[in-house]
Order: sequence, then structure tokens, then C-alpha cells
Amino acid sequence: MKRPKRILVAVAVAHALGSAAAYAEECVMPQTPSKIPDGSTSSEPEMLRAMDTMRQYNGDIETYLKCLDFEVKQNRMSKADEEHKHNDAVDALNKIANKFNEQVRTFKAKKG
Repeated sequence: MKRPKRILVAVAVAHALGSAAAYAEECVMPQTPSKIPDGSTSSEPEMLRAMDTMRQYNGDIETYLKCLDFEVKQNRMSKADEEHKHNDAVDALNKIANKFNEQVRTFKAKKG
């Protein structure tokens, strides 16, 4: 009879570990916008759509960071893992925002 209890305990532990991992996996880093329009050739509507996309991406990153923070508070993620993922997300946001801002400057310069 002791064997079934051991199996049940092993299954329960595996389930608990799997559940903790599943919660942490719910925080999915948003996909970086795939295309930034060329400010020298893009139309104003294209630039405005890109701006809307950037605003959405920024909001998605903010939501992701809140999710990571929540996971730490629930002890489902270590603070070190949260910091690493947080920094990766902020770096990705800054990189694409810098590219977009460069194209906005180019767009504005061509309008005179």
C-alpha cells in the first residue's frame, strides 16, 4: 500500500511544480512591432498607424511588467528572474522606440 501513496505524492508534487511554472508562463513578453516605416518615404497615415502600434506595444509592455511583478509577489517567480525579464522588456521597448523616433524626425524634416 505504500507504493500508491508515494506515487500520489510524486504526482501531487509534479502537479504543484507544473502549476507554478504555468502561472509564470502566463506573463508573455509582447511581440516587438515588426516594421517601423521609413520616415523619408512614408505617408502621414502610415506614420500615425505606426504611432498607434507603438502606443499599443508600450501598453502591452506595461501590462507584462505588472504581470511579472505579480508573479514575484505570489512567489511563483524569483526576483532575479523578474529583474532579468523586466530589463529585457524595457531594452526591447527602448530599442524599437529609438528606431521609431528616428523615423519620426526624418518624416518631420521632409515636411519642412
